Amino acid sequence: MSNEVRKPIISGNWKMNHNHFEAIQSIQKLAYLLTKEDFVAVDVTIHPPFTDLRSSQTLIDADDLQFILGAQHCHEAESGAFTGEVSAQFLAKLNVHYVIVGHSERRQLFGETDEQVQQKVVAIQKYSMTPILCVGETLADREAGLTHEKVLGQVRSALAKRSVEHVRSMVIAYEPIWAIGTGKTATADDAQRVISSIREEVSKISSPMAASAIRLQYGGSVKASNIVQIMSQPDIDGVLVGGASLDSAEFARICQYRLRTA
Repeated sequence: MSNEVRKPIISGNWKMNHNHFEAIQSIQKLAYLLTKEDFVAVDVTIHPPFTDLRSSQTLIDADDLQFILGAQHCHEAESGAFTGEVSAQFLAKLNVHYVIVGHSERRQLFGETDEQVQQKVVAIQKYSMTPILCVGETLADREAGLTHEKVLGQVRSALAKRSVEHVRSMVIAYEPIWAIGTGKTATADDAQRVISSIREEVSKISSPMAASAIRLQYGGSVKASNIVQIMSQPDIDGVLVGGASLDSAEFARICQYRLRTA
């Protein structure tokens, strides 16, 4: 089911790094390093902290840059007494197009449940933005042979009651928790096996059309040194990059991985 041509998507998650001045500088550096041909070849989404979104949006719009603005998180409610939270409708007003949802750090550190993640997916799509749904297993899950059970359970929960059109437009990022920020990376073959199983599961719970169209990313210590091997896999359509995206030169090399393929 990997026969449909899907444009690769490279996403930079800056996490809690860069104030808005630093964000502007990083975007300008990256814009200098990437070419028009790069943006034809891949979609590049940038996910700065909330305080940087307005500055980033203004720069992207004013200079007609080809980056696609994304957010790292949102609350499932539209408004209310949720001090410190940001709703999907607020993000949509800032021309945010992609929103990361269910990142392992949100699940582990802030206790986000599968039910909350599913509600966030609904909220994001209500405002015509695209969720980047993160799924992944812990080291304990992996060692117990529960990788597929854990990952596919998260997929089923998040996609519950979503229409075929909703599902086919999404991005799902497989990010093994044991590989995030550790320097460890799932082998390309291992990542392909899990991501292929995600595509198969999408076909079962939605439709073959949705499974063929949905874009699937890998995340977990992605670097310029391993991007070519990762992107050579038939079901991997992109990467969700953490720490390496903070270095504009390194992130540009990741975005330009195709230049190093035979």
